[in-house]
Amino acid sequence: MSEEHSVQVKGILFDMDGVLVSSIGSVVRCWRQWAEHYGIPNAEIYEVPHGMRAIEIVKSLVPEIDPEEGLRYIEDLEMNDVADLVVLPGVRGLLESLPTERWAIVTSATRRLLLGRLKAAGLPVPERIISADMVERGKPDPEPYRRGAELLGLRPEDCLVVEDAPSGVDAGLAAGCRVLGVAGTHSVEELEGAQCVVRSLEGVSVGVGVDGLEVRFTPVG
Repeated sequence: MSEEHSVQVKGILFDMDGVLVSSIGSVVRCWRQWAEHYGIPNAEIYEVPHGMRAIEIVKSLVPEIDPEEGLRYIEDLEMNDVADLVVLPGVRGLLESLPTERWAIVTSATRRLLLGRLKAAGLPVPERIISADMVERGKPDPEPYRRGAELLGLRPEDCLVVEDAPSGVDAGLAAGCRVLGVAGTHSVEELEGAQCVVRSLEGVSVGVGVDGLEVRFTPVG
């Protein structure tokens, strides 16, 4: 059995998909429909790269079209396909325990899609958001998490990034944050760059003090 760990930080930066909610069914269905629409070979088995901004996927697959047109089409598909979206274990209680000024969402989804998924999930919308359309360079570039720390008024090293994708782990580390990996969409081995990895947020708790947050969890292994 692993021993409980604790990390002292001043703010937490959450990825969304695969950390707070699971929308994998929608993502797979919609991107395959999108790929078929644009004539991508083997569209019916297309596997979308997780943690990559949609605009970058569009540009790489169909560089000849207006990328904003392609982005709007996949957004519309995903906004209308939320029937099997689920809140992941431990998320609701954890978010409700955090002071609003101490956390933000930093996601590869657009703001429109982020708000749509949070609404469908019935989760609180944070006061501070960094979405794909608010940055010039997406994950694994450090820009999103550096911007997230700035929104909280903190240094990156005072923030804990919570991520489920290797590209997000790399982005958090490159920004100078500490990183907690959440296994699920990727294996524990694929998240080895993170300082610690947990199976879910169900066993993660946060103590709130005058000087910051004490994040407690039992890592895998």
